[in-house]
Formats: sequence, structure tokens, C-alpha cells
Amino acid sequence: MTLPFLAAIVAQAGGAHQVATEASQQTVDIIGHVSNGEHPLLELPLILGINFSITKHVFMLWLVAAIIFVVVTAIVRRSIARRQLVPAGAANLLEVGVEFVRDTVVEPNVGAKRVNGWTPLLLTFFVFILGANAIGLIPIFDFLALLDHWFIHSGEHSFLQRLIHGSATATGNFNVTAGLATITFVAIIVAGTRAHGFVQHWKNLAPPGMALPLYLLLIPLEIIGMLVRPFALTMRLAANMTGGHIALLAIMSFVFVFTAMLGQLGGIGIGLLFSVPLGVGISALEIIVVLVQAYVFTLLSAVFIGMAIHVHH
Repeated sequence: MTLPFLAAIVAQAGGAHQVATEASQQTVDIIGHVSNGEHPLLELPLILGINFSITKHVFMLWLVAAIIFVVVTAIVRRSIARRQLVPAGAANLLEVGVEFVRDTVVEPNVGAKRVNGWTPLLLTFFVFILGANAIGLIPIFDFLALLDHWFIHSGEHSFLQRLIHGSATATGNFNVTAGLATITFVAIIVAGTRAHGFVQHWKNLAPPGMALPLYLLLIPLEIIGMLVRPFALTMRLAANMTGGHIALLAIMSFVFVFTAMLGQLGGIGIGLLFSVPLGVGISALEIIVVLVQAYVFTLLSAVFIGMAIHVHH
């Protein structure tokens, strides 16, 4: 009785180890879908210790910028060519977007006097982040992967394979959101300097007339708060855009996990009853997140710039 019992325990342990290994592999696959930089599209030499290789997210940054530039330029040129005093069609939609950002985001925070000076930057934030978020929901590269699997059959190290690998959502990359947040950080300093002068801007970190010990406590806290703002912008945008994709991929991976455990019928049942309905719901939620995160980043940037202009203690 002892040997069969031990054999059963070993078999169960082996099965559990196999399931754990497969689950671990699924985790690796999920990270591979949302990560970037492991398969650069164009490898370049290090310059001053910095890797300037063109990754997929760099490519997506260029693609989003090019699409926005071409579309907006075409709309404006078409409106000018037709000499439309009242915008119509796409030009009307563009004007609504511009006025929305200017009147509800920028002006309440920076004031009517400076609204025209800061609207271009904050409008660029909104449009670019919205475009980068939205294009990540379009399965362009999944379609290319299907074409490659069924018809093209490219090599393992081909350019197409490197292009297919990884996430298409550039704003899910912390380097991208850190770059955007750095622009906001510099804009805060510029706004405060232009409004009050360079020296007075830094003196505004703490109100005048306080006891010296309070300054020793308050000034470091204000400096830390000044650095935390761009960090919060960085983490909020990237985490929200990455989290949705990870959740979606994890839910869909249940199909493969339960197929390995219960067979094809078990995997199909989990897919139809759980993974697909919940995946559709998360995808719908991500459509809302795409718009909300572009708005939140732009709004908080406007708030921080406005705080540097209108100092209140």
C-alpha cells in the first residue's frame, strides 16, 4: 500500500509542477505582450552609455505623431481651401475639441490672461495621449501576426517578427510617460518664472513671515512635493494603460490554462462562459479609460501650471 500511495503523491506533485510551470510561462507571455525593448526594430550603438535603438514604442510614438499631424493638417487645409467661416464636419469636431480643452481645462487654471499661451502645449498633451491610448486598442499587429502565421511565414529574426512583438500602446511605457511628465515639470518652472521672476518663483515655495525652524521643515517638503507631481503623472498614465492590457491577457489566458488542466472542452467552456464575456467588458471599460486618462493628465498638468502662476498658501 505504501508504494502506490507514494507513487500517487509523486504523480500529483509532478502534475502540480507542470501546471505551475505552464502558469509561469503564461505570465512570461503576458509580460512579453506588454513589455518593450527586448526586440528592437533597429539596433543602434550606445552613445554615452545610452541605448538609442529604435523600439516598437518609439515607432508607435512616431506613428501617432505622424497620424495626428497629417489628419489635423488635412482638416485645417480643407477648411481654409473652402473658405468656411463656420467649420463643418471634421473641422467642427476639431474646433469642439480645441474649445473644450481651452475653456474647461486651461482657462480655469491658468487664467484668461495666459490661456492662449498655455493652450497649445496642453492641447498637444491631450490629443497626443488620446491618440496613443486609442491606437493601442486597435489590433493592428495582431492582424499582422495572423497574416504572417497563415500566409507570409517570416523568419524568427525578421523585421516583421520584431514589429509584431510587444505592446502597441506607447503610453503604457513608463519611459514615455516620464518624458511627458518631465515636460510638465519644466513647464511648471517656466510658468512660475514668467509670472513672478526666477528668484521669486523659488521663494514662493514657502510663505513669508514664518519662523526659521518651520522653513527648515517646509522647504524640503515643498521640494519633495514638486518632484512627486511628475512622478504621479508618470505612474498614473502608464499603470492605467498597462493594467488593462495585463488584466485582459490574464483573463484570456485562462482558456489555455484550463485546456491544459481539463482538456479542450474545459478550455472552450471557460472561454465561452467566463473569458470572452469578461474580456469584452474590460475592452469596453478600456475605451473609457483611454479618454479619461488623456483628460486627467492634461487637467493635472494645467492645475500644476496654474498653481505656479497663482500662488496660494
